[in-house]
Amino acid sequence: MLQQQKELELSNYPELYDLLIPKDHLLRSISELVDFSFVYDELKDKYCSNNGRMAEDPIRMFKYLLLKCIYNMSDVDVVKRTLTDLSFKFFLGLRPEETNLIDPSLLSKFRRQRLKDMKLMDLLIAKTVCIAREKGIIKTNYIIVDATHSRSRSNPVNAVDYLTYQLGLAAQAVHAADKDFVLPEIPKEKKLQPVLTAAEAFIEAVEADHVLSSYPAVAERLNMVKEVIADVRVRQVTSKDPDARIGHKSKTRPFFGFKTHMAMTIERIITAAVATTGEADDGKALPELVDKTEKNGVEVKTVIGDTAYSGKANLDMIRDKNEHENKDIKLCSPLNPVISNGTKRNAVFDYNKDAGMFVCPAGHMAVSKSSQNRRSDGKYHNPAVVYYFDIEKCKTCPMREGCYKPGAKKKTYHVTIKSKEHQKQLEYEKTAEFKSLQRKRYMIEAKNAELKNVFGYDRAMSYGLACMEMQGAMAIFASNLKRIIKLM
Repeated sequence: MLQQQKELELSNYPELYDLLIPKDHLLRSISELVDFSFVYDELKDKYCSNNGRMAEDPIRMFKYLLLKCIYNMSDVDVVKRTLTDLSFKFFLGLRPEETNLIDPSLLSKFRRQRLKDMKLMDLLIAKTVCIAREKGIIKTNYIIVDATHSRSRSNPVNAVDYLTYQLGLAAQAVHAADKDFVLPEIPKEKKLQPVLTAAEAFIEAVEADHVLSSYPAVAERLNMVKEVIADVRVRQVTSKDPDARIGHKSKTRPFFGFKTHMAMTIERIITAAVATTGEADDGKALPELVDKTEKNGVEVKTVIGDTAYSGKANLDMIRDKNEHENKDIKLCSPLNPVISNGTKRNAVFDYNKDAGMFVCPAGHMAVSKSSQNRRSDGKYHNPAVVYYFDIEKCKTCPMREGCYKPGAKKKTYHVTIKSKEHQKQLEYEKTAEFKSLQRKRYMIEAKNAELKNVFGYDRAMSYGLACMEMQGAMAIFASNLKRIIKLM
């Protein structure tokens, strides 16, 4: 049950906050900048108003998750730090002497039960863009678009191998703290039950030494081993994420996880984002990014991106907006002959600009390509690029019907290059304006690095696309708030 009116908590030491938390502290600045009552308004329908035990304040629970994101901490550690960090207590609206904190497991329940099906990413981005506009921070009408990848929390190994790997890391941490400490032996036989038994004996042995287990590096590794043990007991496998897919940063650098497609202003405020699985084509997200940016009140006159966004569909979308919505939008994205001229028979093969190859609907990437000059009646016509796929994978592919012909010795995919089209875009590429705008594209690469290195967005914290969207929502919300505060 949700409280109808928040109780006033009185403290004997309120002056501690003014004495010990600087006026320019990040959490104080965020508290002054954002009215978090919108959280209550959005979540009140997720609670029963007249039945059940009194629930924790949803605003405070949301702030816990924001702290977790800003400082890149686990659920356990963010609650533990709140006990001793006055800035955390101030931000959460707790008394300085408060010691009765929430159980960390409530944060997981709050994410699963209260934030589910909320379109949290759109909500939080819209909130920060609204604040930025009110403060007069967004002054330009340029947006830069790009996608960043996040590795899945799942691991492409079986449960026993991953548990053994984590035990090895824990053993390294233990021996770094005490090289003479004797650890239980891990069985060489890769069977689940013996390894689980050995892992539990490992934890028991280390925790018996209270001094050793108090070392932060050792404690963190023990917590990870415990988490893997719990995961294995429930799921029996640590490598299953139904939504994660294999994408490619280059032809030889695959990753298993998700992508987040983003639009950002020159002031480095993210105005829209879309989370997808890892194999998704970057260019297909552009129409949605532009629409969401405009919906959030930011006028778009120029879109800056890499070659992934110069596809024929995007050029047509920009042209249609200019013709039918009386706009004057320019797409500052270098043309790539392969992706800008479409594909045959409206197929669903996607082009991966990082790898320079096409990817089939099943997620398999072409292994090679070649160019062909086609002849007809003694004259050369539009050339084509032919992409070759691994025929052995095609033979066993679950999506082979209608794509692979039984008995075929090779599987190819042809793309016609219509060199006379897109002349207007080619002419725009030669202008000084185009070259000047392209030099601003590095800004979104720096933003991607910030999300990964500062807010822990390089790896998913939970399983599934919905959880990835939630994690992205908090990371972008925190990043935008920090940027607004800096510009103010």
